[in-house]
Amino acid sequence: MTDIEAVLEGKQMRAFLRRLTVLSAAGMFLDGFDLTVIAVALPFLVKQWHIGAGLTGLTAASAVIGMFIGSLVLGYLTDRLGRRAMYLFDLVFFVLFAVLTALSQNVWQLLIFRFLLGVGIGADYPISSTLLSEFSPRQNRGRQLSLLSVIWFVGSMAAYLTGIALSPLGPDAWRWMLVIGAVIALIVILFRASIPESPRWLVSQGRDDEAAQVLLHLSGQSADLTDQAHSPRQWIQLFSKSLWKSTVFVCGFWFAFDVAYYGITIYAPTILKPFINGSQTGADVGSALISLAGVVGAVIGVLVVDRWGRRPLILLGFTGLTMVLVTLSVLHDPVFSLLVILFSAAVLFGTFAGMLDFIYATELFPTGLRAGASGLGTAVSRVGAILSIVVFPSLVTAWGLQHALWLFAGAGLFGLIISFVMAPETKGRSLEDITTAIPGDGVAERLALIES
Repeated sequence: MTDIEAVLEGKQMRAFLRRLTVLSAAGMFLDGFDLTVIAVALPFLVKQWHIGAGLTGLTAASAVIGMFIGSLVLGYLTDRLGRRAMYLFDLVFFVLFAVLTALSQNVWQLLIFRFLLGVGIGADYPISSTLLSEFSPRQNRGRQLSLLSVIWFVGSMAAYLTGIALSPLGPDAWRWMLVIGAVIALIVILFRASIPESPRWLVSQGRDDEAAQVLLHLSGQSADLTDQAHSPRQWIQLFSKSLWKSTVFVCGFWFAFDVAYYGITIYAPTILKPFINGSQTGADVGSALISLAGVVGAVIGVLVVDRWGRRPLILLGFTGLTMVLVTLSVLHDPVFSLLVILFSAAVLFGTFAGMLDFIYATELFPTGLRAGASGLGTAVSRVGAILSIVVFPSLVTAWGLQHALWLFAGAGLFGLIISFVMAPETKGRSLEDITTAIPGDGVAERLALIES
């Protein structure tokens, strides 16, 4: 056990860890809220501005496109400039562009501001998860990181409930839906200012004395960090002989999850509405219930991820997700209630796999590359989300809803295959142990991780 690990596992760190978890989770709440609220706002926007099918898909995808840029670029900068600076900076995007989005006067302004809001959302994925992982003790690191997924789904469900509550305000209800995220982000910025830099990142930069000071301030314990190894810092090393398998695995399963999940989430109200006699409120309620299944799945995942391990959970998640989506794809003339139940089951199982995005992306890479790797995984996953959001409506038009759902089922099967072949087991290991366990080509060591 390293000196850093010894200090982080001490009882004196628990209060700080709770505070860091809450503030990181607040960012994830905003991510879930801001990405999902557009699904509730879209019917208002389409009616008010007479938006065509093509622009509707682009409007839904604009924030996700921004996430591609934000996660890739700002994830890299988080490894270069530090966790703390970016932890505060990304929320500025939330506040500024959430307000500007709510004030948009036409669809093009909305697209631009949603894109820039997405840059901030995309940045928060690698920043929050990386910072939290580097402060978390090994025995419950999976639980701490999976809590972020719980709160993401809470934010997603809150978006639907907010939409239902504000719909009576009339044609401009969507503006109030969009501005709420800015208010929450402003509050979170004030509290995040008290979070120090990650000692692990400081060590990776050769700033051992500063790392020791942070640990001393937080725990009252001194630590000798002179023997700590410095971490690789070049982004291209993610594709080195020792790390490329981890990079392919994280990007691959995250891509598969997002193809399936975002299509269901963004278009749930649109899919459900024809099955409940065109009732928008009924479709929103059904969508909220589907999001609730995500919360339930994430809570279950939190309880078992450090007991069962990562590998069994991801295999169960993709297996269940694929089976449910195949069922939906072959089902003829389903009733509204059955659709809600099946989509809820798909989201619940999918959450088991999706909550491991943050965990695997932060556990499988050394400190100097951790945020960059998480940012790359997020960026590749956004490609999957964009594919799902943009392509799915066209498939529905060309093939019908039932056959279009095969896109999601195929993504689930791809995620299952890549996880079965490549997913390692990392529970109970320190971050340093995991990243030094795959030297050379990593084949024998990765097989050992899978079998452990």
